[in-house]
Amino acid sequence: MFEETAQAARATIGDSEFDRDTAVTLREPGVYGIDLSAGWTIINAVNGGYLLAVLGRALGEALPHSDPFTISAHYLTASQPGPAVIRTDVVRTGRTLSTGQASLFQYDEEGREVERIRVLASYGELDSLPDDVRTSAKPPVLPPLEQCFGPGDAPTPIPGSSAITDRLMLKLDPATLGWVLGKPSGKGEMRAWFGLADGRDADPLSLLLAVDALPPTAFELGLSGWVPTVELTVHVRCRPAPGPLRVSITTRNLAHGFLEEDAEVWDSADRLVAQSRQLARARLA
Repeated sequence: MFEETAQAARATIGDSEFDRDTAVTLREPGVYGIDLSAGWTIINAVNGGYLLAVLGRALGEALPHSDPFTISAHYLTASQPGPAVIRTDVVRTGRTLSTGQASLFQYDEEGREVERIRVLASYGELDSLPDDVRTSAKPPVLPPLEQCFGPGDAPTPIPGSSAITDRLMLKLDPATLGWVLGKPSGKGEMRAWFGLADGRDADPLSLLLAVDALPPTAFELGLSGWVPTVELTVHVRCRPAPGPLRVSITTRNLAHGFLEEDAEVWDSADRLVAQSRQLARARLA
């Protein structure tokens, strides 16, 4: 059943791989089916930003407003490529904001339904927001895109690279690549130019992917291995202009096996289009 609904959804979506792979199909009121694509995996697990975009799309169809303003996800168990079902619930609807919640479920090897992720989100219409901006935030300073490096530029595979890297235009600031050379800076910073490999322009849903698509800041802290997300909250501030995004992520505190990652996403018009904070678990040994 899940496979049939996912295939039907993909047949109605355009050429963008991101759109096809986040498409959900209505099975009954508030319930959507999807086949999670293996193309968005890191090692063997499905990327958390891709999963958030999937849930974000389902909520955008379930709620009367179309754009995520804030969305918070708790990652309960690791998701795997393959069939999944999303159950949504409309918590409240208003004139300018609507709030909903959603959970993604898969079946385990014993055939039991397992909840993978639970989210709570508020949606509105980004195009209706006033133009007034008062901020002290400044875009990250990055070398030109051609002076930055992606996974394909390395002579040997970059640790942690996986299928998702083929679907991204990701060019990392050399100043945050000490971990690749075995010389991490210890600063807990990661910066990159970001886009989708097929050239699809960014929109509010792809911003949910962008905040979780860079290598973990833990690598620049001298750690290695998987850094699973425990909780991720994203604030979408405006609809991004066409062109590559700049993503800056910092960690200031690694304690007791957990770290935070604070992300900012800037568009080609020098606007802060998204912010996020996530709590992640780090392997210390």
